[in-house]
Amino acid sequence: MSKDILTQQDGAIMRVTINRPETGNGMSNGMALELAGIFEAAAETSQFVVLRGAGKDFCIGRAGMGEQPPTQPEALELRRSNEPVFQCYGSFRRSPIPIIGVVQGRAIGFGCALAALCDITIAADTARFQFPEMGHNIMPTMAMSALVDRVPRKALMYLIYSAAVVDAQRALSFGIVSDVVPEAQLDAAVKTLCETMSKAPAAATPAVKEYVRNALTMDVPAAIDLARNLHSVINSSSEMRSKKH
Repeated sequence: MSKDILTQQDGAIMRVTINRPETGNGMSNGMALELAGIFEAAAETSQFVVLRGAGKDFCIGRAGMGEQPPTQPEALELRRSNEPVFQCYGSFRRSPIPIIGVVQGRAIGFGCALAALCDITIAADTARFQFPEMGHNIMPTMAMSALVDRVPRKALMYLIYSAAVVDAQRALSFGIVSDVVPEAQLDAAVKTLCETMSKAPAAATPAVKEYVRNALTMDVPAAIDLARNLHSVINSSSEMRSKKH
């Protein structure tokens, strides 16, 4: 485990902190892969994950974004160098337990994608969000792939083409975040959410994410059948009965 990403086991909660505050929590490829590994293993010890950035910002993007390489890499080399980002994006979707994002300050590029990928994202009212890739002469489909199942089409097009910095309330309307609270109340809001989620039946927590992960890409009859199956299986389990009593 590197010092750039910190983890803390807090009962049923895995707390993960991007720990490069001096650089706005800019993320390297190595950090992206490390984060993916943490998410993929978290279900072994935890009921859910809380992700945040150290210092005043959530994450200002990938370290070195916008820098031009000395030579133009071949397509296969470029694809391999970008794979850690796709692996990281995929880990949010593959994680069997929910990931809660806590956003303060700036969430830019890769950081904005991480905020959107979290299953629940609580943002301070002072948080700011942006996808600046087009201004850096970067084809932005990598970032867009993080948003494709998170935000409406018009929001996606606006965020990418305008490269505008949007405030937390607009990010809420776009679907990047789940709730916006005053900055001074951010920690309290996250604590309340964590306390509520910790009381939920352990068997039901991953089942909810399983349903959302799969049902949204199904036709309606298949989504209803999945709901019927999960409802019967989970509610009849001994884990659910022991929780009630």
